[in-house]
Amino acid sequence: MADSRIRLQKAIAESGVTSRRKAEKLIVDGKVKVNGITVTTLGTKVSKNDEIEVNGIKLEKEEPVYFMFYKPREVISSVKDEKDRKVVLDFFSEVKERIFPIGRLDYQSSGLLLLTNDGEFANVVMHPRHGIEKVYIVKVKGIPHKRELFQMKKGVREGRDLLKALRWKVLSTDAKQKTAILEITLGEGKNRHIRRMMDVLGYPVLKIKREKYGLLTLDGLHPGEYRPLTPKEVKQMWSLGTKNVK
Repeated sequence: MADSRIRLQKAIAESGVTSRRKAEKLIVDGKVKVNGITVTTLGTKVSKNDEIEVNGIKLEKEEPVYFMFYKPREVISSVKDEKDRKVVLDFFSEVKERIFPIGRLDYQSSGLLLLTNDGEFANVVMHPRHGIEKVYIVKVKGIPHKRELFQMKKGVREGRDLLKALRWKVLSTDAKQKTAILEITLGEGKNRHIRRMMDVLGYPVLKIKREKYGLLTLDGLHPGEYRPLTPKEVKQMWSLGTKNVK
């Protein structure tokens, strides 16, 4: 008979509490109990009947859910905000599962954001080494020369980070307003990646909208709206993330 048990860190990730990587650290740090006994050995297997506690809180197994959200500007990509600003979960009042955003779009940026309660899925989709491409439409102040934009592929140094773009395209320019609209594709997403990169090049960002995440697009959604991912879309994102592991 096949072993129906799974690794403890996977069970924790599937509960939506955290990613598998962070679950492993919690186990090693002695923060996890199985049936009342502290477990610190990675690779320990558990069944659906085992009682798991993380930091003293019993895990309640939820069915995994996956959503695509069109984040408006001036909304925080978080489950709560200490300054009491609007957060993405304010738009999901009818969803009973404990979902969280995968990665971030900064406060002034809009566009496609994924939310889930599946920590392992979040880790696969978000981690830079999995290389899932994200496409942004970016309006900048000034009209960059192509030789300056080519620098993005080589990398732009800002602080300790080397900020790169996989591809770029000039969609339009406005000589009168002295602005340009660019399409920029990233394979990773450091904090305020595009804004910092364009600041170094001398072309401050006026607006950013994420239009594509892997194979997913915003088609059919308006700002503030969301929809569940289809089983096919979830499978495609898993496939993209796992096949791109470097």
